[in-house]
Amino acid sequence: MADTGTGRVTARRLRTRANLLDAAFTVFAAKGFGHVSIEEICEAAGYTRGAFYSNFAGLDELFFALYAQRADLIAEQVAGALASDGPDLDVAAAVNRVAEVLLLDRDWLLVKTDFLVHAARDPRVAHTLLDHRARLRRAVADRLERARGHTALPAVLGDAEGAAHAVVAAYDGVTTQLLLDRDAERARAWLGQLLTALLTG
Repeated sequence: MADTGTGRVTARRLRTRANLLDAAFTVFAAKGFGHVSIEEICEAAGYTRGAFYSNFAGLDELFFALYAQRADLIAEQVAGALASDGPDLDVAAAVNRVAEVLLLDRDWLLVKTDFLVHAARDPRVAHTLLDHRARLRRAVADRLERARGHTALPAVLGDAEGAAHAVVAAYDGVTTQLLLDRDAERARAWLGQLLTALLTG
């Protein structure tokens, strides 16, 4: 019986944490990361400050939990799209799959951009953000590394790690344009063209 009770507590805490993250995302997207208080997030989620602090030390930690969710999702999307060909990577087909499935959520991009500006002014936050960004690069680099010997990468990119940096830079550029013109269909097409050019030379 004790285990069942612990399970209920754990499930309730996980649900509280998930609800706080969902509420924070909505409030961040509407008002901007730097203009949101813990009280506003608690009010939007329907919880007390005590519930907030039992899950997060502060807004930075909450944001990193949000960022980890999105980083993991994007890494899974990229890895899945690149894994379909087996060891012999069909770059053009893989690029099309990546462009079709990759997360291009404008609200998320607004939140991420706000936090990027915050991180640029705080070296401690910037270090943690760089660690999270490295997850996506590793997912791409691991897949490209497995394809070496079967699929040649342009020499100018160097190794798989260099190619992964180029892929992420292309994604950053496309998402910046998307923030301004709000054209997700065009962003996907442009991303496909950029990645094809980068990875095939």
